Parts: sequence; structure tokens; C-alpha cells
Amino acid sequence: MDRLVQQMEQQWSLLCEAAAARGTPLQLPDIWDADFSAPRLLDRDRKLGAPTQISPNGSCRILRCADGWIAANLPREEDWQAVPAWLEDHAENWEEIAQICRDKKGVYLRERAALLHLPVSICGEAQPQNIGLSGLYDVANSRPKKLRVADLSSLWAGPLCGALLAAQGHDVVKLESETRPDKSDEATPLLGQRLNGQKTRKYIRLTRDNLAAYLRDADMVITSARPHALARLGLDDAALTAHYPDLLWIAISGHGMAGDNAMRVGFGDDCAAAGGLLCDDGPQFIGDALADPLTGLLSAQLAAQALLAGKAGRLDIGLANVAAYFRGETQRQNA
Repeated sequence: MDRLVQQMEQQWSLLCEAAAARGTPLQLPDIWDADFSAPRLLDRDRKLGAPTQISPNGSCRILRCADGWIAANLPREEDWQAVPAWLEDHAENWEEIAQICRDKKGVYLRERAALLHLPVSICGEAQPQNIGLSGLYDVANSRPKKLRVADLSSLWAGPLCGALLAAQGHDVVKLESETRPDKSDEATPLLGQRLNGQKTRKYIRLTRDNLAAYLRDADMVITSARPHALARLGLDDAALTAHYPDLLWIAISGHGMAGDNAMRVGFGDDCAAAGGLLCDDGPQFIGDALADPLTGLLSAQLAAQALLAGKAGRLDIGLANVAAYFRGETQRQNA
């Protein structure tokens, strides 16, 4: 964990340097406390116990399978309803799920879960996140110092990225569906205040036309949905090139926006496991949805670097890939 903290401090320094170089230094609000340091980004309104194979929120488990370990996350009622189809067997509780998984291979469990939109990962499967700016291009028009940011994300990673942009003085508007608002504030109110307290919050009908009205005036957009859902709202690579060529798009997802992984569902705990960011003994969880705050921090750092370089386009950032990146960095430090 000490090595991970060092990596966070390095990313924090890079973020602060890039923001200051652009003339928008990071100024955290009082809610972050005067003794703030980068590892505080890992804090949620939950006291952590010793590492176990059960996530702190209880919804994710590390389970043995026939050829290794998987992480299965069942936070929603519909996830439990899909369990019999996933396992092709009857299971009503975690004990029964664990027993069935022991006889099945990890790839089988992962692929069947992906078909049913269940967040299931093989521990250590993910490739490290690319932390460069490849694929971006120079903006055609100069940007104002104070940017307009449309935050369409929810839960933790995307909103944290938006919070760190708001702390640089940018105008961040959190756009939420009238019918499906972000409920993270209810579950973790202190964290919700940290993530969204400096933003303007608007509840709208998320339609193509309504979203386009905000994106036309935005310099940056943050998303956390899978590509097919965003495409239905008129946001994809073709629309970016044709209608919003100067937009910087921070596209956060569980496993990235490319290939078969684009359709996979992923949350902080199962994606941390996919990246191998676990205790070696067990394996066991070493934090609370660890991939989320790490992704929020790295996304903000990459966004700051892209803004400093005058770049636009889509940055594809996967929770699992970020976890793998931090895992790889800590292993290199230990070597």
C-alpha cells in the first residue's frame, strides 16, 4: 500500500504542475480539509477493516474458479436475478455461487457474465492504461482559461475527475437524468459533497437535442457510460469529429471503449481485481472500490496535460486498466 501511495503522490504532483503551468492552479475547497494529501482521495464514508475477499460494501466477492480467481460484483437486484442464467445453475446466495464457480473456468464465467451485463472479472486480466496523449489532436480554436465542463458521469471516478477540474476554477456542470439521478450522494453524503459540491447541478431529460445544446457550448465532457448508451445520445467518435471538433472527451468506463471489452460492465471493486490491485495473500481487497479514486485522479491528470498541450479528442480510460497501471508501477518500485 505504501508504494501505491507514492504513485498517487506522483500523479498528484503532475496534476498540480500541469494546472499551474496553464494558469489554473488547484485550490481545494474546505470540504477537503487543510491536511489534504493525495491518499485522502481513497476515503469514503466507510470505515475499513482488515483485507478480506469481500468488498467493504459487501456486493463484490473474490471467488475461486477452476483455473484461478474471479471477482463477481452483484450490487443491483437485477444482477441477482441474472445469476441462474450466468451460472446455468440455481444459486440463491454467495455460498452457492462460490460452490458452482469452483467447477467452471474463469473465461467461461467472465464471458457469460458479459453477455448478461454482469460485472465479473478475472483477477489480473487487464492490460495497463496508456497514460500518453496519443490519438488526440490540436484544437483549431484557442480555449478560454476558465473552461466549460459538462460532467455526465456518476458514482466516483468521473465525478472525482470533475471535482478536481472544478478545484482548478473551471465551470463544471453536472448533468443528471431527471428519471435516473446519481444516487451516490445518498449512499455516501460526505464523499458526494466533495465530489459535487463545487459543481452546478442540472436535472434534464437526457435526449440527443438536450445533450447537444450543452456540448456545443462545452470545452470538455466527462462520461462514465458504455459506448452504445452514449451513441444513442448522439455522442460517439463520428459526432465528436463532425460536431464538436474542439471538445476534449474524458471517456471513463469499466474496461475501455474498444473491442469486446466496450460492452462489459465494471465497478470499482471488480475492476481493481481485474487490474490485479489486490493483496497477494488470498487474494483479498486492499481498499474500497480502489479503481474508482485512482481513475478519477489519473483522468484529471491526463485532462490537465491535454489542456496544457492544447489537445482535443477522446481519452479512453478504463477502471480496470488504471488499476493494472498502478499495479505495474508498484511492482516496478518493488523490483
